[in-house]
Amino acid sequence: MFLENTVNPKEQFGWIEVICGSMFSGKTEELIRRLKRAKFAKQRVEIFKPAVDVRYDDEMVVSHDSNEIRSTPVPAAANIPILADGCDVVGIDEAQFFDDEIVRVCNDLANKGVRVIVAGLDMDFKGNPFGPMPYLMATAEYVTKVHAICTKTGNLAQYSYRKSKSDDLVLLGEVDEYEPLSRAAYYKSMLRDKVRKMNVNDAEEIDSKENMPDA
Repeated sequence: MFLENTVNPKEQFGWIEVICGSMFSGKTEELIRRLKRAKFAKQRVEIFKPAVDVRYDDEMVVSHDSNEIRSTPVPAAANIPILADGCDVVGIDEAQFFDDEIVRVCNDLANKGVRVIVAGLDMDFKGNPFGPMPYLMATAEYVTKVHAICTKTGNLAQYSYRKSKSDDLVLLGEVDEYEPLSRAAYYKSMLRDKVRKMNVNDAEEIDSKENMPDA
């Protein structure tokens, strides 16, 4: 379990904590837990999320377990510093959806003495590093990687497999669009999808040739 850093009143700098993992791994749940602990301690807390994330609520940060905390939706990372003025703790959910400016924003806040807690997907549905998350993880003092349970094997899952056919990088969704898979299950699923796509393309090519008019 993550334990909060001991605050040294002589140290004027804050720090960055990153909570990362796949879909359904409990990232937002852990973010909310840490932020509520800070609120109980009477610290000044502000929470932000990308305005694009309206899956559960326009303003609330809501976990898959329906745990929630009020937040401020922002269209871009550059909006955060002004709104976070005077805060002791800043929480940021779904950081992978923010622009690259989020890295500078988080580091500037930490350099001003703010504790910054960031949650986000570390990989997209293709298994590639997602947006600014790798840079946030590299500059953070603390990185916590949480795992879901693979729906195929029951092992720890770190991949977010997309069940729908959309190739859009950003696709907000829940269990209808995504499922958490282990490395083995994810590899097999992606290989199966690739073979299925090849078969469909071959069938379309054959059908196209059969329908071509004779010379």
